[in-house]
Amino acid sequence: MKLTPLGDRVVLKQLEAETTTKSGIVLTTATQEKPQEAEVVAVGPGTEDVKMEVSVGQKVIYSKYAGTEVKLEDEEYIIVKQNDILAVVE
Repeated sequence: MKLTPLGDRVVLKQLEAETTTKSGIVLTTATQEKPQEAEVVAVGPGTEDVKMEVSVGQKVIYSKYAGTEVKLEDEEYIIVKQNDILAVVE
């Protein structure tokens, strides 16, 4: 099955949370915060007013409470509007 976003929506796959801090402290699952960094899996066609600025394969940072979480074939995805994407990570 394949997710195809409509309009100015983007499908993201969340990247794995860090298990240790930069100083080497191991984090338990309860203290790990969901990362706001994700990989773009699919991009909608855009709208007359919105030109799509991201493409499949890019890593992005998105707003903390943005989007709708969807589980499809044991994979979790987040569908967000393009304006909920804050930056592209290069």
